[in-house]
Amino acid sequence: MDINIGIDTTLRKAIADGLSRLLADTYTLYLKTHNFHWNVTGPQFNTLHTMFEQQYTELSLAVDAIAERIRALGFPAPGSYKQFAALTRIEEEDTVPSATDMIKALVRDQEAVVRTAREIFPAADEAHDEPTADLLTQRMQIHEKTAWMLRAMLG
Repeated sequence: MDINIGIDTTLRKAIADGLSRLLADTYTLYLKTHNFHWNVTGPQFNTLHTMFEQQYTELSLAVDAIAERIRALGFPAPGSYKQFAALTRIEEEDTVPSATDMIKALVRDQEAVVRTAREIFPAADEAHDEPTADLLTQRMQIHEKTAWMLRAMLG
């Protein structure tokens, strides 16, 4: 069935493509944050272990909201590691960095997700796609606040 929500197919595709990048960034950040939750050590263990758990839990809910918006726009959501690796700007972590380096990496990655979300805004604005704009605004607010809180841990 054709989709007739007041946004032409070309703009819906551009928005869905941007949201697919946001989904890949969010999922990759979720995985990295969960990894750090499992593997953090040192004097800040309890604080960081708990903080990382809160962050990856929030990210796990976000991936669902982003994927569902892609589907509502009429396109398939990426859902494999291979697809995410091709779409994300977040670098995977295959070592166990120090707690301080974990925090620094997560600050960079939280800010990268904000940049991805911000890049989608022109297409959403052009299409008068308020649901996507609302989703992007929420995601940017959460990632900017999380980056700030992580930076505060560094002193």
